[in-house]
Parts: sequence; C-alpha cells; structure tokens
Amino acid sequence: MNASPVIQLQDLRLDDARALLGHDPSSRLPVAEESSTAYVQTIIDNLCELSLKDPLTGLSNRRHFRNVLSREIDSVARSGESALLLMLDIDHFKNVNDTYGHLAGDQVLQAIAKCLAACVRPMDTVARYGGEEFAAILPNCPVSFGLIVAERIREAIADLYISVSPLLNVRVTVSIGGAYAPEWVRSTTSLWTDRADIQLYRAKSEGRNRVFIDEQQVISVSAEEKSMLFGPLSMGDPAWIESISGDVSGSSNGSAMNRVN
Repeated sequence: MNASPVIQLQDLRLDDARALLGHDPSSRLPVAEESSTAYVQTIIDNLCELSLKDPLTGLSNRRHFRNVLSREIDSVARSGESALLLMLDIDHFKNVNDTYGHLAGDQVLQAIAKCLAACVRPMDTVARYGGEEFAAILPNCPVSFGLIVAERIREAIADLYISVSPLLNVRVTVSIGGAYAPEWVRSTTSLWTDRADIQLYRAKSEGRNRVFIDEQQVISVSAEEKSMLFGPLSMGDPAWIESISGDVSGSSNGSAMNRVN
C-alpha cells in the first residue's frame, strides 16, 4: 500500500488565504510551527467560518441565515416550540448615504449590527440580509415575549448616537416586521420570510420606527397526528406545507413587494 503523500507547504499557494483571514479580527491565523496537516486544516476551518459572515458587519450572511432558517422550520415542526423571525429595515437609509456619504452609511450599518447582536441571546442568529436590511431568528421564543423583544431592539437602535466623524453623530430608526413559524407544521423559508416581510412593509407604510408581528397561526393537531408527523420528517419526506391565508397569497407578487424606504 502506498503511503499518503506528505503535504509540502511551499507547494501550496496559501498567501492569499492568510491575507484574507488577516482582515478578519476573529480569525486565528495558523502558525508555521504547526504540523502541515494542522496548519492547512486551521486555514480551511477559518475560511469556512469566514464564508458564513457578512464582511462589513461580521454578522451571518444571507446564505448562512437561510440555512439556519430551514433547520429551524424542521425543529419547530418536530418540537412545536415557538420560533420568531424578525426582519428589520433602516428607515430613510438612502438619506444617510446621500447626506453624509457611503463611509458614514457603512458606519451606521456596523453600529446597528453591533446593537442588534447585543439585544438578543447567544442562541439567536442575526444576519445582514441585504443592503440596509437585517434579520434575526429567535428559537424557543414564547409568543408573549416576541413584541417585547422586537420593541426593545427598536428602542435600543433609536437611542443610538452613531459617530460618523469627530464632530458629527447620526441617529436612525428601524422598522421591524415579524412572524412566528407555525407549530407542528413544516413550512418553507419563503413562506416564513414572506409573512415577516408583509409585517415589515406594514411598519414602513404606517409611519416607520414601529413593530408589527404576525399573529401565531393556531393549528389544532392531535397526539396521533403529531406521532404521524414525525415519521415523514425523519424519513426526509415532505410533511404538511403551510397554507397561507388570503393576506399572504394576495402578496405572492409577494416578496417582490416594493418597500417604502
């Protein structure tokens, strides 16, 4: 049996990878004293972690967020625990860029990302969803707490004084829409985000700097039906798919709905 080939570090082009990781303060750069395998593995692990992050804010990126969202849908379908999805959009963010410049806009995004991460639990997942929009998944979040948490986030961001230059602080607000995943039902990421998006659009259109949470969809499931539900899920077969009410189906043009900035 042929022995496995020995990795020669000088044969690998790792300079670009190390340079990329050097821009991320949370990355642990490998040291040359490590064995060849450990050295390369450390770089691979760091690159994998970096690929899940938004480079500007350090939050989860959209791809990673949607993967977590999909896993949470399955978890809620199995356990029946409440899970809340929040979508947040910075009000009048274009005015910040137009008035103070895009560097100031980046500083605002970074400050809001830091504030948002500080308002939630370590078990929650927070992401930059795109542009000036953020999202958060709060697993095991009782319905009675959802509005309280969302209002706390909204107030914390509204109270921020964001320094964009030595002599200038900027204040911004956010609009927030939320939706709970239906319990004991396997929904889809698109349906869940559409429901939260509808509430976000409502918050924007009704004055901004406010919160609207979609009411939990109550679905009666017997003990026998719950038992039957676990089988298809564990086998990877499709389970029940959520039926959206008239409000949501009327918006199938839907997630394509234009937001009010």
